[in-house]
Amino acid sequence: MALAAVIFLSLNASSESVDSSGTAVRIQIKGAIGPATSDYILKGIEHADSIDARLIIIEMDTPGGLDSAMRDIIKGILNSSVPVVTYVSPSGSRAASAGTYILYASHIAAMSPATNLGAATPVQIGGSEPQAPAPAPQTDEDGEDGEDAEAPAPQSSKTAMEKKTINDAVAYIRGLAELRGRNGDWAEQAVREGESLNAREALEKNVIDVVADSVPALLEAIDGRVVKVGDSEQALVTADLNIEEFEPDWRTKLLATITNPNIAYMLMLAGIYGLLFEGYNPGAIVPGVVGAICLLLALFAFQILPVNYAGLALILLGVILIVAEAFVPSFGTLGLGGIAAFVFGSIILLDSDIPGMAIARALIGGVAFVASTLMLAMIYLLMSIRRKPAVSGVESMLGSVAEALEDFDRSGTVFVSGERWNARSTAAVKKGDRVQITAVEHLVLEVEPLKQ
Repeated sequence: MALAAVIFLSLNASSESVDSSGTAVRIQIKGAIGPATSDYILKGIEHADSIDARLIIIEMDTPGGLDSAMRDIIKGILNSSVPVVTYVSPSGSRAASAGTYILYASHIAAMSPATNLGAATPVQIGGSEPQAPAPAPQTDEDGEDGEDAEAPAPQSSKTAMEKKTINDAVAYIRGLAELRGRNGDWAEQAVREGESLNAREALEKNVIDVVADSVPALLEAIDGRVVKVGDSEQALVTADLNIEEFEPDWRTKLLATITNPNIAYMLMLAGIYGLLFEGYNPGAIVPGVVGAICLLLALFAFQILPVNYAGLALILLGVILIVAEAFVPSFGTLGLGGIAAFVFGSIILLDSDIPGMAIARALIGGVAFVASTLMLAMIYLLMSIRRKPAVSGVESMLGSVAEALEDFDRSGTVFVSGERWNARSTAAVKKGDRVQITAVEHLVLEVEPLKQ
């Protein structure tokens, strides 16, 4: 019995030591926040819950991202049964725009020294509504400016849609600040005025909870803190946690690749050209199959990216005009118009100023340069072909030399290109003489004797 008790106590002690170690799952956000990022974060939260992790660390360095992806991430954090620490790291990183909202939503908000957050104003998408002209200053009866006249109220430069978007964002981030007990007034300034703070200022103004140099220092600083997870409060036990890196799976990597604006743009072009080549060369199969796959992948990417469909229509029109240049003798008019439509459509295709969510201008310029070069080369080849003599048909016989098969004064027969033809001559011809064809009228050749 004593031996059994010793074994039981040792097993119990070992199990307690295992439980005390625990695991922290680390997830990294690098770059713009998009659909692939939200998919990766949500899977990381699910993984942490499935292994009963004690903590989730989201290490972040982002210029911002799409509103829909940001809200999906925040919903995952708010519904997580595992406390979430968002950590802006390493030094020199930032949590701008969407990153600020994610910091406010997290159970613990932390930053490394020499990092910053803020600039959370929603980016305007699309054009602005025309502004009403300012009212003219009031004058008195003598036509002079009235000194006591009440000055007109300044006109707001924001459109109704901008006001709605900003008010919605303010209400959203204030709700997150109230939930986590953070500075809601500064959060509103970050949205309305685009304010930013460094790590030290953010800690002083109760925007974040911790400033730490590294992950171990962060875990040590938050050990014992009490956070609200769901409807209950939970004390964090973060000492000696094992850090598990959560890597994105192949599906997330594929999603990140095809939702890259530059990749989606190239897939769209490959799909359009593939289908056009298949249409002009029926039965080639390969261009059609590859083009269809690329186009479907591009359309999937555009479904979750801020696409301007006017830009997409301009790109399609431009490609069609460039291809039509090869079949219609417009002397470059269709091709130049197609290149102009293609460039303008590419520039406005993704209707967003979010960093990382726009097509690189260098890529647009490169594609336009290649298309222009090919079009000019095609025009040059077509013009050089026009200058060459005909090699088939009746026109190819003009200037050819035939041999008279008999003596004749006006009409007779000649032999040319292995064929016997009726001919009319302007002078007498003897059998065996060489004559030159000057015209073809129906099935009769106009010839004249060659000077011997």
